[in-house]
Amino acid sequence: MAFEYAPAPESRAIVDLKSSYGLFIGGDFVDGSGHAFKSVSPATEEVLAEIAEATANDVDTAVAAARRAYTRTWSKTSGAERSKYLFRIARIIQERSRELAVLESLDNGKPIRESRDVDIPLVAAYFFYYAGWADKLEYALPHRRGATTTPRPLGVAGQIIPWNFPLLMLAWKIAPALAAGNTVVLKPAETTSLTALLFAEICQQADLPAGVVNIITGAGETGRALVGHPDVDKVAFTGSTEVGKAIGRTVAGTRKSVTLELGGKAANIVFDDAPIDQAVEGIVNGIFFNQGHVCCAGSRLLVQESVYDDVLARLKRRMATLRVGDPLDKNTDVGAINSSEQLARIRELSAVGEAEGAERWSPPCELPDRGFWFAPTIFTGVSQAHRIAREEIFGPVLSILTFRTPAEAVEKANNTPFGLSAGVWTDKGSRILWMANQLRAGVVWANTFNRFDPTSPFGGYKESGYGREGGRHGLEAYLAE
Repeated sequence: MAFEYAPAPESRAIVDLKSSYGLFIGGDFVDGSGHAFKSVSPATEEVLAEIAEATANDVDTAVAAARRAYTRTWSKTSGAERSKYLFRIARIIQERSRELAVLESLDNGKPIRESRDVDIPLVAAYFFYYAGWADKLEYALPHRRGATTTPRPLGVAGQIIPWNFPLLMLAWKIAPALAAGNTVVLKPAETTSLTALLFAEICQQADLPAGVVNIITGAGETGRALVGHPDVDKVAFTGSTEVGKAIGRTVAGTRKSVTLELGGKAANIVFDDAPIDQAVEGIVNGIFFNQGHVCCAGSRLLVQESVYDDVLARLKRRMATLRVGDPLDKNTDVGAINSSEQLARIRELSAVGEAEGAERWSPPCELPDRGFWFAPTIFTGVSQAHRIAREEIFGPVLSILTFRTPAEAVEKANNTPFGLSAGVWTDKGSRILWMANQLRAGVVWANTFNRFDPTSPFGGYKESGYGREGGRHGLEAYLAE
């Protein structure tokens, strides 16, 4: 007997949405010089607020504010004092976690269950973690233990974050930068600026010195002005490989330090001795978590031939139980696609997959009339030549391939221009270690997927970028050589 889930919506009342938002520069909210743009709810297409656009002049003002704060205040603040500010921010994030989670789901489209149980707790955890490092920087770089001076900050960090994990990516960037003694000018994605602007209020609430954190909103032109600004010492970017390459060209030949965390096309590899039900849960989490809007999503499933039929049958059965709908409903598993532009790309590449001969399947799924929606989808009969197996779709679309031997699995998994992550499912510990050593990926999960921890570094190889975020390694990117 099947049971229907009654609606369990989270209240929006906890969020106090303003009709318009300015830029956060020098500790205050100020008007932007550009044309305002709208932040739209992906689930309903409702206009949530108008957001100020930062022009090149606004970027100048923000960088100047960050430089003043760095020179006059933050670089002279002890590690122990910086630690106190970071601890205070982390505690406020915990206190306002419900408000942040609701706003994130409203603005981004991800299920409230993910915002509430994954994103916001991790945001607080990253600030707590780096708060603990702020007064221990001499231990952050073991190869310098013979040095007579504590590692120095770089100065002003220009940071650009994507729309898939707006507040979590902010934490990954801002927490280590501040712990290391840098000041920040951060630009959130134009479609998901609201939680970054609420974080600006948290900085005020924590009495963070003016100018230490500045948040400017806008689209590509704003980001380009920030990356190219001559008084920015460090550029940190998470986003598409195409934009990452453009940033690399812009900063080439300058003194700027750069870290890039870019795209991925991760292989999730299931061997015949894997715990199949556990693996199926990992497959679902690997590709349908956050609607597949995950740079390290397990978008290529490699299944050993002998268990292919069993895995596929169980995967289809599990996908039929996924609930797609209102992101604020606590029962929702798959929320809305972040924007109409992203939905168009997902549809385009899915149509290409069918045209190239792959077989498409989605469970019966009634999608809402308004908003941006795409049903969880798998493709079988996929070859490595198919575009859906080579290009990052960044949506709830899974390509399934098969292999016979571990060597073949490694060859297929590494046959990609990306190298961000991978997953291995097997009962053999020796095989896990062998595969992890062979796979050209920055993160290799074993019998799990999409697990993150502040103490663990994250980053990739090849076209997935360079540098690491998280852990002790995440501090190195914000300290001078």
